[in-house]
Amino acid sequence: LSKSQVSEMAKDLDCMVEDFRTRPLDTGPYLYVSCDALTMKVREGGRVVKTSVLLATGVNAEGYRELLGMQVATSESASSWTGFFRDLKARGLNEVYLVTSDAHLGIQHAISDVLPNASWQRCRTHFAKNLSAMVPKTQWPTLSAMFHTIFQQPDSESVCSQAKEVVAFCEQKFPHVADYLEEALDELLAFTNTPKSVWKK
Repeated sequence: LSKSQVSEMAKDLDCMVEDFRTRPLDTGPYLYVSCDALTMKVREGGRVVKTSVLLATGVNAEGYRELLGMQVATSESASSWTGFFRDLKARGLNEVYLVTSDAHLGIQHAISDVLPNASWQRCRTHFAKNLSAMVPKTQWPTLSAMFHTIFQQPDSESVCSQAKEVVAFCEQKFPHVADYLEEALDELLAFTNTPKSVWKK
């Protein structure tokens, strides 16, 4: 392929990506939204710089996951997330009931500012990674297995009961982990107020 052909193909792709990124979000309501950011290196002005790629997925009216938006920002800041959520809202994101993310304060601030009626759910995958850093590698399989039993329960009452059991277990085996886990339970178990059918979506 010649340089001009590659250039033309890139232009066509840019148009397709832009159309996708700015499309109306008309298959909602998106009651359940998950967001995260990726750090990537890009070339800009002849040099390589780090950027944050903000991403949001949602569960549409048919019950399927859908990529709602992607935005490149200079950093993962409160203002970046706020602008990202405002763009999603302007495109049709509404009636959001629960937003799942890591514990980044910028995300939490943006949620309360732009989606004040939405509850916040702390991502258990990110939290598990934090837990793994608190114990020796040889002990992580045991702690990991116990932690994940919390989310394998059949109903809300059982989830909360098992969470307390895991905290009690940690008090015996990993006292420093017990306090950290107990303080985060409200954030980790926010999903129990949603229908069971969407717990794993």
